Amino acid sequence: MRVLVLGSGGREHALARALHRDPVVTALHCAPGNPGTAEIADNHHLDPLDPTAVTELAARLGIDLVVVGPEAVLMAGVGDAVRSAGIPCFGPDRAAARIEGSKAFAKEVMEAAGVPTAASRVCENDGQAEEALDAFGPPYVVKDDGLAAGKGVVVTGDRAAALAHAAACDRVVIEEYLDGPEVSLFALCDGEHAVPLLPAQDFKRAHDGDEGPNTGGMGAYTPLPWAPPGLVEEIMSTVVQPTVDELRRRQTPYVGVLYAGLALTAGGVKVIEFNARFGDPEVQVVLDRLATPLGRLLQSCAIGGLDPAFQPSWEPGAAVTVVVAAEGYPAAPVKGDEITGLDEAARVPGAYVLHAGTGLGDDGRLIASGGRVLDVVGTGPDLAAARAAAYEAVGRIGLRGAHHRTDIALKAVETVGS
Repeated sequence: MRVLVLGSGGREHALARALHRDPVVTALHCAPGNPGTAEIADNHHLDPLDPTAVTELAARLGIDLVVVGPEAVLMAGVGDAVRSAGIPCFGPDRAAARIEGSKAFAKEVMEAAGVPTAASRVCENDGQAEEALDAFGPPYVVKDDGLAAGKGVVVTGDRAAALAHAAACDRVVIEEYLDGPEVSLFALCDGEHAVPLLPAQDFKRAHDGDEGPNTGGMGAYTPLPWAPPGLVEEIMSTVVQPTVDELRRRQTPYVGVLYAGLALTAGGVKVIEFNARFGDPEVQVVLDRLATPLGRLLQSCAIGGLDPAFQPSWEPGAAVTVVVAAEGYPAAPVKGDEITGLDEAARVPGAYVLHAGTGLGDDGRLIASGGRVLDVVGTGPDLAAARAAAYEAVGRIGLRGAHHRTDIALKAVETVGS
């Protein structure tokens, strides 16, 4: 199988790494990829948001499966164009990708499907936003209705800050705050059926103790030792399958990964948001534990042959990923600084590094080119060992002004040990 992965971040490096391990994948290409994917795949410098360019490249390379990484690529209609050319694509068409592309559309689908979620209001002016904030009260949850790379949500007790965010967006969804631990679950879908992967938990706030602004994600881990029995089955029956069924009823079948961000509230499981692609950095730890070859699994979704009774197999143990972010991230990340120590980090037993926002300088040195620069993955027989490996590797990396959270998976380790 010849596979083309679209995107250039840590999610795409994780996908490429998993596909590279699949013996059925005979050729692996990334567009545009990054210096990390270049070590295991052929990178192609093109704009992944250009449906024509992507389709022409896939045809020229004889690609059997296109795997879309970022949400913006989906909303640009790349999946539609690739499928129209007769090339299987893992990733929904633009119409179905609106489940992430519009928070208002997602709420509409959930209401029609009977999926539990937070009460909400769609607001298009300051007056509507003020009324919604007063109706729901603090903590205030304000979401940009469109794509915002995981950073369009403000959760705050400061009413003025909530109003300011609403005013900065053309259209927002304001909703009640959902209290309780958060869980991310990826479900692979072929338009009719869905199969779950391992649940994970990520850390959105920039600083330890869940302080600071929201980011695209500062770390993640799996498995979840505190998760209640039957959680995945409940999510699939009350959230994922009803959503897939509703999208199919609307003649916009969902093909790809449906990412459900959930809160385990006192009133049960409720949806915080849907995403139309693998979550980053959760995908790094989930794919690390996946023992089932990824290529055939994604292809079966793309061509409509997913067995709903199929259960992926998993490696024993745990995985933890820690994001090394550039100085100033998320507000104004500093780019261009040299990255050192990756060889030393890779020598830590059970650890490896994925490139998330890296590039090559004019002199060939590895430099930071984005806000989230590296994903450092640690693995081990349990969360404590995986966490120790990840942080030991982080300690060997040099990047001026870089920062990372020091508490990824800490509470889970303490819970297991108590």
